[in-house]
Amino acid sequence: MQKRQYRLSRSESLFVRGPLTRLKNLYFVFKVLFNFIKAFQKMHFIGPCITVFGSARFGPETAHYKNAERIGAEIAKIGFTVMTGGGPGIMEAANKGAFEAGGYSVGCNIVLPVEQKPNPYLHKWIYIPYFFVRKVILVKYSYGFIVMPGGMGTLDELFEALTLIQNKIINNFPVVIFDTVYHKELYHHIKIMSENESISHEDMSLLFVTDSVEDLIEHLNKHAIKKFYLKKQEYNPKKWFG
Repeated sequence: MQKRQYRLSRSESLFVRGPLTRLKNLYFVFKVLFNFIKAFQKMHFIGPCITVFGSARFGPETAHYKNAERIGAEIAKIGFTVMTGGGPGIMEAANKGAFEAGGYSVGCNIVLPVEQKPNPYLHKWIYIPYFFVRKVILVKYSYGFIVMPGGMGTLDELFEALTLIQNKIINNFPVVIFDTVYHKELYHHIKIMSENESISHEDMSLLFVTDSVEDLIEHLNKHAIKKFYLKKQEYNPKKWFG
């Protein structure tokens, strides 16, 4: 088995390595600002989204891919734009489902040494070189988060969303963990945190864990559409919900 070669992102890895000159720090800040402005302009008219998180490594032959494809289609049918990280695997599947169901599909693609190409089922996408900028964009336009089977990046995105909700930085948007078998130990560990009071018992209510696409959609209807008074309209990139 051939070992894949990874390289560090020169700009970001240099910045977090330690103190830099004031000029280099300022230059980095300007680059971050430019990427934020570019992302805001690109994504301004995409409409309220549901963001789907999941691994880039599951192919079309897997059940995880097929589930994500169906979920993407069902999310599109109730009027949301489907947003993902824009890559392959689960992200591609969710975008494909939305795309083929006649919905709107967007991606925030991270620039990486591997797994960085945008999938072919995107109406709109943007390249973002910084993880923290990308996470802001994935959260900024979303009314809910679907967590599919994934790796470290997926867990990072899950706990980022939960932390923002827990600390009332964003509204109490629905967070759905899909696939009880895959996430069994993860959910068990979150319960351990609750039992040991490192999180509040009420924080358990921030999560909805299911294997049912129908229950997932009903949860979004109740806790996103009805809760925030969203109204589906005929698709227009500048006017999606009233």
